[in-house]
Amino acid sequence: MNAEKKVLIVTGGSRGIGAATSLKAAQMGYSVCINYEKNSKTANQIVGEINSNGGKAIAVQADISSAKEVEQLFKITEIELGALSSLVNNAGISGPRSKLIDLNVSEIKHIFEVNLLGYFYCAKEAIKRMSRSSGGQGGAIVNISSQAAEFGGNHLTPYAASKAAINNFTLSLSREVALEGIRVNAVSPGIIETDQHDFPNEMVLKNKKKEIPMGRLGTPQEVANAILWLLSDKAEYVTGAVLPVAGGR
Repeated sequence: MNAEKKVLIVTGGSRGIGAATSLKAAQMGYSVCINYEKNSKTANQIVGEINSNGGKAIAVQADISSAKEVEQLFKITEIELGALSSLVNNAGISGPRSKLIDLNVSEIKHIFEVNLLGYFYCAKEAIKRMSRSSGGQGGAIVNISSQAAEFGGNHLTPYAASKAAINNFTLSLSREVALEGIRVNAVSPGIIETDQHDFPNEMVLKNKKKEIPMGRLGTPQEVANAILWLLSDKAEYVTGAVLPVAGGR
């Protein structure tokens, strides 16, 4: 299937890695649905940039921790852009940087509702539409994990655990839907220049860079490049993979 005919949903597509992925995908000919929960201004700015450059994009509000809102997100995308062929499960939250004992139950629950259940809900809706047995043409799903799944989280235990679950979800689901023509992979970013990674001062940032063999933080665009490769036909025999994009860390 040519990129010009592909329709992509990027959850959490209004900022950071999601925004970079949305813009890169549009440049490659994808019609893009940029999902957001609250930041409508930024989402619509990205849509405007894509459409003004000859691409096709829409912005759709939905809280992915709600199965009903996810279902509506996919219905709107299908009506506005056509048959879905690709999904990037990107929306996520880190939660408060805190010891587990100091987190309340609602905070812990919400992290898993967004980072894990939200991915399940979105993947389920995507598979309904892309499965060959349902009349679909196949497709690709890329889940955004994190190197925290491997290294653990620094006072971000629920976040790290949710991302470790995403790695297993990716492998399990890839086997489940392989004969439906759907590939499922994950990208596992390291420390990336986004608002999710903030450092109290330059010394802390400098020391953090020393932990990375390449000596620098990654960019959202570099993660987007990996995501788009996994979505593309160039990765047509790749499924169940978790690809680190972490500068060797």
